[in-house]
Amino acid sequence: MLNDPGGREKLLAFGVRNVPVVARGESYVFGQNLEDVAEFVGLQGTGHKPLPPAELIRKWILVLRAAQRYMRQIPPARMSERVMENRDRSIRVLSHHLFRIGEAFLESAINGVEYAVAHANVPPKDGTFLTGDEIARYGEEVIARLQHWWDGLEDKSLARKVKTFYGMQPMHVVFERSTWHSAQHARQLIHVLERFGIEPDRRLTADDLAGLPLPERLFE
Repeated sequence: MLNDPGGREKLLAFGVRNVPVVARGESYVFGQNLEDVAEFVGLQGTGHKPLPPAELIRKWILVLRAAQRYMRQIPPARMSERVMENRDRSIRVLSHHLFRIGEAFLESAINGVEYAVAHANVPPKDGTFLTGDEIARYGEEVIARLQHWWDGLEDKSLARKVKTFYGMQPMHVVFERSTWHSAQHARQLIHVLERFGIEPDRRLTADDLAGLPLPERLFE
């Protein structure tokens, strides 16, 4: 529907405010869970096997550590520049969001808050997080909270379901989505540094990201 000129009107008719959505006739399904999409279109699953939660937490923290390094390389004077020309989203907002994803997940996993787009997209308050170092320090807090949650978790299968804007989902599904979501934005930070002529400090490798269902394109 993103490429359909009448897509917005169709979404509103369904009462839907978030994308991606796959629609057929009067029925639709949110595109966040690809297994749901596969079932909706009549396929026998996607063939994707999520990484075990223990591997996901390792990769997520690895990604967040990488993002901390990249943020410390961003010149403070360039924090307000756009990540990409055709979207009004600054480096400051995107990098804060990269770590905010972790906070949103924890609020859902621990406190039962519905995992929603707006919840993960809470922007930094005016006058805060003006430098990459400030955002990296915020990232340290998020990493510590994630590690503390994981270490204290009795059932590490993450089979329990949590409430999301696209229905009740196994926590494992939301955990995987949060991990690759942060990873996608970390890839975008690498792109920003390259554009600035700065060599990223220890690039994320293909092995680092292996097993995560990342979008093929850098900007979706």
